Amino acid sequence: MNDLVLEFPAQVKEAMTIASGFEGKLSRDFDNVLICGLGGSGIGGTILSQLIGGESSKPIMASKDYNIPAFVGPNTLVIACSYSGNTEETLEALDSVIEAKAQIACITSGGKLLKMAKMKNWPVIQIPGGYPPRSAFGFSLVQLLKFASSFGLTSIDWESEVHTAVQRLETELAEIQSISKELAIALAYKTPIIYSSNWLEGVGTRWRQQINENAKMLCWNHYYPEMNHNELVGWRTKDENRAVVMLKSNFDHKRVAKRMELSEKVYSEYTSNVHTVNAKGATRIEQALYLIHLGDWTSVYMADLIEMDSTEVKVIDWLKGELSKF
Repeated sequence: MNDLVLEFPAQVKEAMTIASGFEGKLSRDFDNVLICGLGGSGIGGTILSQLIGGESSKPIMASKDYNIPAFVGPNTLVIACSYSGNTEETLEALDSVIEAKAQIACITSGGKLLKMAKMKNWPVIQIPGGYPPRSAFGFSLVQLLKFASSFGLTSIDWESEVHTAVQRLETELAEIQSISKELAIALAYKTPIIYSSNWLEGVGTRWRQQINENAKMLCWNHYYPEMNHNELVGWRTKDENRAVVMLKSNFDHKRVAKRMELSEKVYSEYTSNVHTVNAKGATRIEQALYLIHLGDWTSVYMADLIEMDSTEVKVIDWLKGELSKF
C-alpha cells in the first residue's frame, strides 16, 4: 500500500492522459446530476460535488445506496462509478435509473458495468484494473472532473489545476511524508477525529475511510458549521485516547474559521491531542489533492506503526461472500 500511495501523482498523470481521449457526448440536456458509487469508488462523487457545487448551475448529489432519489428522471444525468464494475448496490440502483429513463455515463475498469455501458452505448471511461479500489482514487476523480467539464457542469480549468497539484505533490514529497509520520505517531492507538469545513467534508471522509481500511482503526469525521449545532456538546469527558485533526483551508468561510478557532478551545479541555493540517495550493482542487495525499500517507504510516497489513480487507471479502449466498 505504501508503494501505491507513492504512485498517486503518477496515477493522476496517467488518469489525465486517459481523460484526454474521451470524446463522448450526451443525447440530450439535463437539469440535475446523481453520482452513484460506494467506498473508494464513491468518495470521488462526494468530493466532486463539493469542489464544483458552488459554481455549477445544476445540482449535484452523490448517492451511496441501492435506491435512487425520486427526482431522478429523463432530465437527470446519472454517473455510475464502480471500480470493479460489479458493485451490487450501484448495479441495482442502475436498474431503477434505467426505468426512470435518465441519461447514464460510467466510470469503471470492467465487470458488468462496462459490458452494460458498451451494450447500451452509454458514455464510458475505462480506467486500469488491478488496484484496490481505494488506491484507484486518482483515476476516478480525474474522470469525474472530465465528465463535469465535458457535460458543462464546470468551467474551471481543472486540467491546469490538477497539473499544478501534482507538481506540488512531487516536489514536496519529503515534507508531506514528514508531516504524515508525525501525525501517524500522534494518532496511532487512539481514536482519530477529523474535523473540516463543509466544502472539505468529502476529504475528511476520505481520511476516515483510509484510516479504517489501511490502519484497521475506528475513526470519525464531522464538519463545520454543522458540528457546532450538535457534536460540540458531546465534548464533556476528558479522554487522552481521542486525537483531533483539523483540516484547514483559506477557502473556509471566515465565520467557519472563527468557529474552528473557538471550538478548539472546547475540545482542548478534554484532550491534549489536537493537531492542525493546513491545505496548500491556490485552488480548491489543488488543496483537496494535497490533503488527500497527506491523509493517505498518514494512514499507511499508522498501519506500519501498529503492525497492520494495510492491504488486506478480509472482513469486506467475508461480507461479500456471505451476501452472495442470499
